[in-house]
Amino acid sequence: MSRSVLVTGGNRGIGLAIARAFAESGEKVAVTYRSGEPPQELTDLGCLAVRCDITDPEQVEQAYKEIEEKHGPVEVLVANAGVTKDQLLLRMSEEDFTSVVDTNLTGTFRVVKRASRGMLRARKGRVVLISSVVGLMGSAGQANYAASKAGLVGFARSLARELGSRNITINVVAPGFVDTDMTRALGEERRAEIAGQIPLARYAEPAEIAASVRFLASDDAAYITGAVIPVDGGLGMGH
Repeated sequence: MSRSVLVTGGNRGIGLAIARAFAESGEKVAVTYRSGEPPQELTDLGCLAVRCDITDPEQVEQAYKEIEEKHGPVEVLVANAGVTKDQLLLRMSEEDFTSVVDTNLTGTFRVVKRASRGMLRARKGRVVLISSVVGLMGSAGQANYAASKAGLVGFARSLARELGSRNITINVVAPGFVDTDMTRALGEERRAEIAGQIPLARYAEPAEIAASVRFLASDDAAYITGAVIPVDGGLGMGH
């Protein structure tokens, strides 16, 4: 039986790779996207694309209603949607800080809370939050992003304790630097500098992040909850 899977921010980069991995496994996949048009690949894969800004509780509710109508209650949630507004602390505005936290942390709270309703009724569910190596080891100019991604760890571990007796697992994947449009925009010199700090000396492929997410949603991971899985080439070791 294929499950109802939701990937937030599933229209590009890591999110798209995760949606692809689940769709190719035969799951019923829905993705949210905030702006623009979803790529044709999602349609080709049979995915349901739903416009939703996770900073708006009403949009979150409407997205879930559409997904539930077409795919049934969400059984696997991958909270991937996120933003960056990098800036040094003394130049960082209140809006720079609060908007990143509202999307990355509070937005995740919104989508997890809504999904948990159906999971509690079904007495089963899988939730995977996409954090970052930056949330574990920090990064100059990314205090807002790092705080939001670190917050996901405490959020996940609290929910793992709260929901575990209902057979709902909550885990975190913390990617390092991934070969996406965002990192390709850094320029060759900066990309090479970053790669030099990674023990495996390369960027991750989005599919490598997706493989870990799919594992955590599989039967093989039924006894894993509250875990933080680094997929970072060794960059964050010790954190």
